Amino acid sequence: MKKTITLLLVLIALVILPFFINHGGEYGGADGEAEALIQVTAPDYEPWFQPLYEPASGEIESLLFTLQGSLGAAVIFYILGYYRSKRSEHVGN
Repeated sequence: MKKTITLLLVLIALVILPFFINHGGEYGGADGEAEALIQVTAPDYEPWFQPLYEPASGEIESLLFTLQGSLGAAVIFYILGYYRSKRSEHVGN
């Protein structure tokens, strides 16, 4: 029981502490950094193609990115669960 409470306190601290730690930086993705590096190393570089859909705001882009990751994880874990249940049915017979 003591181990469970300790782990819960550590989990709560890991969730709450980042809100109080301020390093003065901004959150950004690797795409923006890669684009900046390309502009420095090859300023006349032309992209091969344009995006099919450009979200109206960064929040919508984040939502779509999160949704894509969630759906991918759901598919992966569904497949893992399916094969695990098949394996346990096979072992039980």
